[in-house]
Formats: sequence, structure tokens, C-alpha cells
Amino acid sequence: MVDSNDLQKRADGIITRAKNILTDPVGTWETVAKETDEPMKVFLGYAMPLAAIGPIASFIGQQLFPLTIMGVTVKIPFVTGIVMAIVGYIFALIAVWVIAFVANLLSQQFEGRDDFPAAFRLTAYSLTAGWLAGVLNIIPLLGILGLLAGLYGIYIFYKGATPIMGVPSEKSGIYTFVVIVVAIVALLILGLVNGLITGPMMATTNVSINV
Repeated sequence: MVDSNDLQKRADGIITRAKNILTDPVGTWETVAKETDEPMKVFLGYAMPLAAIGPIASFIGQQLFPLTIMGVTVKIPFVTGIVMAIVGYIFALIAVWVIAFVANLLSQQFEGRDDFPAAFRLTAYSLTAGWLAGVLNIIPLLGILGLLAGLYGIYIFYKGATPIMGVPSEKSGIYTFVVIVVAIVALLILGLVNGLITGPMMATTNVSINV
């Protein structure tokens, strides 16, 4: 049986870390630089709970607020929505590992350290803004605002490149840029795979035309 006090402690830890990385990334990175948490601990205790926000919010939004554009209303069936949310969640989690791998690999090219656990912490905490912004997906048209959170996440990553991966400060900007570009390419490939899985499900989508 899971102790309720333990769950509360974990939740408080996630909330505190998320708040700190968003409001004081420089100070928080100094703290993270002294930590030794392994990837699986960060993955299970931080990434998995926060990465679920977007898919859950998207599912709720799809069910409550069918998208209507120029008189065409798109309604995603309940079961299809659940499957799409699960697939989206899985790919969001895979993305954390992909970006961390890229960050660690490229770090060595910019005079940084070869330290995958550190790269994973850098990646997971940098994704915080985007994950939390996923709650906006409850109202589909507000989901675009998540892009702004993504940009802030890039800034957070940039501020952590030197203290976490040891990349010289004068190279942290180009390091961040290259990591983002390579990660985007890798994630686009993942997106294509995701599309191959969820695409056929869209055939069950209910479309109505309002005259």
C-alpha cells in the first residue's frame, strides 16, 4: 500500500521543483548541479507526472469542446480520444530520452561533459514549462500558447547548459541551438511514427457541417 504522506511529499517535491525552475532557473540549476539523481528517478518521479498533463488536457478538451472551423465541427470519439492520449503520452516520454541523448552527445562537441544522467536532468527540468502549459489544451484553440512556454523552456535549457553539462558559457548559446535543431529533426521522425499510429484512428472522427 502506498503511504498517503509519501505521495504528498512527492507531490510537494514536484511542485517545488517546477516552481523554482520556472521562477529562478539560474539559482535552481546551481542546486541541480550538486544533485546525483539517476535518470529513472527523475523520469518516474518528475517527468512522468508532468508529461501526462498535456495528453489528459487534450483528451478533455476534445470531448468538451469539439473544434469548429468555418462551419465544420470535428468530434473525436471517446475511445479514439483515449487511445490518442495514451499514444501521445508515450511519445512525450520517449521525447525526453531522445532529447537527453542528443544533449549529452553534443555536449562533448562543445567542450562539455559526457554525463547522460546530468543531460537527462537538464532535459527533464527544461521541459517543465511546456508540460505545465499543456493544461491549456483543455481549450483546443489555446494550445498554440504552449509554443510560448516552449520558447521559455529553451531559455531554461540555455541557462543550464554551463552549470549542468559544463559547456563553456560562450558556447552555451550555439550548443542550445544545435541541440534544439537536432532534437526537432529526431522528434519529427517520432511524429511521423505517431501519425502512422493515430492517423487511421482519425477515420472514426465525427465531422458535421453546420449550415
